[in-house]
Amino acid sequence: MKLSSKEVDSITVIALEGSVLGGPDATALNDELHKLVEKGKKNVLLDLSNVQTMNSSGLSMLIGALQTMKNVGGQLKLAGASKKIESLLVITKLSTVFELYPTMKKALASFKK
Repeated sequence: MKLSSKEVDSITVIALEGSVLGGPDATALNDELHKLVEKGKKNVLLDLSNVQTMNSSGLSMLIGALQTMKNVGGQLKLAGASKKIESLLVITKLSTVFELYPTMKKALASFKK
């Protein structure tokens, strides 16, 4: 998994790319989130548009990321998940836990509400 981040309207967008399988990937995402929290950044959007596959460890990684942000009074939302990833979130009922948006534009707009 590759991970890159950028700021868009005071929201940190973290783009995940490739296969999200937990393990070292989870550590990389967790480290990135803790750096953001230290800088006072509390609104995070995970861009999943370039994620091909995800396993249960990858899902656990997302849950951990959500908890990290909620613990500091922040938000973590998901955008751009493929049909395959979206159905995985629905089957596991995680679609009721995460705010999931079809596009980056809609997800970014949701932070302004």
